[in-house]
Formats: sequence, C-alpha cells, structure tokens
Amino acid sequence: MFGHPTRSRIATELDRFAAAVDAIDAANADDPNTIIVDGRARAKEQAHAEMMTAWVKRLDPVADELQLLAARAHHLRRWSIPRDSYPEGRAGYLRWRAALKRQHSNDVGGILNAVGYDDDEIDRVGRIIRKEGLVTDPAVQTHEDALCLVFLQTQLGDLCERLGDAKAIDVLAKTLPKMSRGAKEHALGLDLDGHSRSLLLEAVGLAEGP
Repeated sequence: MFGHPTRSRIATELDRFAAAVDAIDAANADDPNTIIVDGRARAKEQAHAEMMTAWVKRLDPVADELQLLAARAHHLRRWSIPRDSYPEGRAGYLRWRAALKRQHSNDVGGILNAVGYDDDEIDRVGRIIRKEGLVTDPAVQTHEDALCLVFLQTQLGDLCERLGDAKAIDVLAKTLPKMSRGAKEHALGLDLDGHSRSLLLEAVGLAEGP
C-alpha cells in the first residue's frame, strides 16, 4: 500500500545498518589501545563505541539509525591521529579535535556509502559527529550527553590520577554545563569509586554556582 514501506525495503534498511555497524566495529578492532571492561581487555574505541551506542539508546529510546551510526562511529580510528601530532596547548588541542572530527565523519561516510546510505543520510551522520547544531538539534545534544557519560564512566579515575584533584574538578566543572539535566542525573547515578564521586559532586556544586 502507498505510504508504507515494503518488507523487502525494511529488510534492506536493517541489512545496511547491520553492515555499517559491523564495518565500524571491524575498523575500531584495530585500536592498539585497550580498556578494561567487565574485567576483560578490549580495543578502546570499539568498547567506547558500544558504550556510546548504549547511552544514546538509553537517553533517547526512539533514536533513529543515523543517530546510532553517529554514536557508533564517533571516534572511528581515533588513534590514527595522536594528540602529539599537534602542538601542546589549547590552540594545538583545538586543531587536533577539529582534525579528528573531520576524519571521523569522512571515514564513516565512506563506510555508509559502501553499504547503501545516500548523501543526505551520510551528511546527517557527519553533522552529528561534528556536533553541528548542538544548541538547536536534540539529536546532537543526546550525542554530546552520551559522550560526556562515557567519558565519566571510563576516564574519570585516570583523569584524577593524571591531573590531580583541583584540575580534575575544573575539567568536570567545564564538562557538566554541556550536559542536559537528564544526563547530569545519569552521571550522578554512575558506578564510580568514592573519590571520583566526591570530585564529581564538588564539580556539580561549582557548575551550578551559589
């Protein structure tokens, strides 16, 4: 009937989504960096991609496949542009981040094109990855929320050890305003060690002000 997708079309859309996810996961499986998840060493960006996808689904149960693909590919082959390939300092950091966003969106664009996504769909995934329209696009805000939650979930303890408490609190106080109210509530419910939780709570107080 007119206006309703056929079964074959639905199957094709499911097939291309699964093929895209498989290709993204295969690319991230080459990450030489590892992270411990549930007591097991995993390729860092592959594990992060799975966690990011899970958070987007949790934050937005009706997230569409383009949101989920952006989540899956948010740090696609991130290790291939190391931080030390750019100068130290904030200016170098911002150039590095801009280069990463371009690479992530370009690389996933190639994958999506190969499995049958059109130019508009590829552009949409790229815009979410580059976080364009953060203030006006709820999907981009959900993406940012998920990024922040994965960061807190996986890197907060290491951040505290590397930077010390004062700098870690400063980083957290700058991260929290990027998050929606709902995401902040999820952050406070994360399974963190006692020290990390105390720093997060202190940062919440600073971010919210007197």
